[in-house]
Amino acid sequence: MLAIKKASVKKFVFLYAIFISVFHFYVNIQGGMSDLWFNAAHFSFLASLGFLSYKSADTQNGEFISIIDIFLSVLVLIPFFYLVFFEESLYAIANGNMRYWDVNIAMLTIILSLEITRRTTGYIIPFIMLAAIGYIVYYGQFLSGVFAFGGMSVERFLYRMYFTDEGLFGSIATISSTYVFMFILFAAFLLKSGAGDFIVDLSRAITSRFKGGAGHVAVFSSALMGTISGSAVANTVSTGSITIPMMKKNGFKAVFAAGVETAASTGGQIMPPIMGAGAFIMAQITQIPFVTIILVSILPAIIYFASINVYIHIHAKKYHIDADGEKVNLWPIIREGFHFIIPLVSLISLLIYGFTPTYAAGISILAIIFASYLTKNKRMSIKDIFDALALGAQNMVVTGVLLVGVGIIVGSINISGIGITFSQLIMEWSDNQLIIALILVAIASLILGMGLPVTASYVVLAVLCAPALVGLMLSPQMAALVNMGIEVPDATMYLLSAHLIIFWLSQDSNLTPPVCLAAFAAAGIAGTPPMRTGLESWKLGKGLYIVPLLFAFTPLVTGDWGERFEVFFFAIIGIASFAISVERFWDRKLSISQHALFIVATFLLFAHDDHLGWKSQFDFVANTHLLGVILFSCAMILHKIKNGRVGFSA
Repeated sequence: MLAIKKASVKKFVFLYAIFISVFHFYVNIQGGMSDLWFNAAHFSFLASLGFLSYKSADTQNGEFISIIDIFLSVLVLIPFFYLVFFEESLYAIANGNMRYWDVNIAMLTIILSLEITRRTTGYIIPFIMLAAIGYIVYYGQFLSGVFAFGGMSVERFLYRMYFTDEGLFGSIATISSTYVFMFILFAAFLLKSGAGDFIVDLSRAITSRFKGGAGHVAVFSSALMGTISGSAVANTVSTGSITIPMMKKNGFKAVFAAGVETAASTGGQIMPPIMGAGAFIMAQITQIPFVTIILVSILPAIIYFASINVYIHIHAKKYHIDADGEKVNLWPIIREGFHFIIPLVSLISLLIYGFTPTYAAGISILAIIFASYLTKNKRMSIKDIFDALALGAQNMVVTGVLLVGVGIIVGSINISGIGITFSQLIMEWSDNQLIIALILVAIASLILGMGLPVTASYVVLAVLCAPALVGLMLSPQMAALVNMGIEVPDATMYLLSAHLIIFWLSQDSNLTPPVCLAAFAAAGIAGTPPMRTGLESWKLGKGLYIVPLLFAFTPLVTGDWGERFEVFFFAIIGIASFAISVERFWDRKLSISQHALFIVATFLLFAHDDHLGWKSQFDFVANTHLLGVILFSCAMILHKIKNGRVGFSA
């Protein structure tokens, strides 16, 4: 097969990636291009870069690029240029049938989307895309019952997938070309400016003196890195290469160290202000302001990271692992890296002030460059800026082509109405019981997560399951008002709660076997068996299942800030009680009576008075929470007494 060396086109790929980033930055800040054109350009340019960067098969020599790949890289530019130069097709179709070239270009675009998605994400998503297409244009009409669909002509389907905002270049692609691209570019600039090293150093200075200090460094650094990366795998690779060897040196077993890094890095996609691509899609689907989503998500993210820290503390006690012993001075680190705070503060301030996330990210990118010149040693050179621009486009290839391809799945669901049908089935199968519906959604997310990346899993589940969850969480009176078309402000927060439940449950594919990409990445760094690493990270990441229960059954999202902080405070204690119950250890192994007390305390700390039919005695705190704290305190005192820590002999 004809091929040329990758090294020969390396410079071109680098310059091409820079052009893609500059193009997106200019259009997002300056405007001047329709959404349809821009989304088509977004797909064509990223797919073109993808064909040059990703092999067509594992057997292909990685040192060479085949002529076919170069041909496909050029061919995939046609979908964009055809829309620009033959836009009159939009008006011609409205008055009759599609023209010959309209049909062929639309079909070519779908085929190229399938191929680049296969190269970048594997076979599962293209299979689902093909199944969605086949359902709409062929076999849906042969099904009976609730999944029957009357069918649609191939020509009409191609038109809706290519020329309208229902398919490839629709709302999901808009999110990818605007919010997601700009924030990934923002993260690339932060990393290239040296923010990654600053985050790890800052984490060591703050947490390394605690028992099991290296483990806490991993959690703290991953939480901070999550604020700029929004990718579990990227988070694992960037911080894990430092923290996993650090934990092993501190005395942690390799599997536990890899599990900690995986669970902590998974928190990157639930940690504001970026929260991965899913948060932007959530804002678009729900029409809830992005800043509202990230503000509501702060307390739940803290609960999740606190749960991992408790496990680390218990593990360190059990295996007598002390602080890592190396003292790191905080102030020199802050003095050297204080300028990294400026772009993050700029980003959050602009979002709160009311600017769009796209514009806020663009200004914050410029803030990174200017802030770097406030220091002597970390100033961004022209080369650093070009490297960041190239890195941003290269990091966006997989996410960009994935979100465009998912547009076919979402479009097919909307065209067929199967989303409404699926929601009705969930309500029927769950017998209108919210807890059963949550279990069904959790199982569905786990199954989908075996083949889909987190973002795709969230999008599909959000379209299919969110309406059912909202219907089950609303009171009958509120549901009646919503069904009558009356706008109910409180219903918006229930909608957000439903989407956050799905968003959090979708994250489990990063750390739950048998397919857990973040765990596999951590296992590669730690040199541990991937499946054992996945099981360890799954145990440490239990917060991914606990916090969605709080979304569903407490005012953590739907209440006012007083109610949210009340739930948050007692949930932190509940997380500690839960970890102690699971590990059955604190200063030593728990007795049966102590274990029982911690289990009951955990339930009460997570529960609410409404669940037990109790009437609250105080406006600011639930009876269940007060009783839970009392039982937790009693269990801890009994444990300390028997362990000889409160003036009594063991």
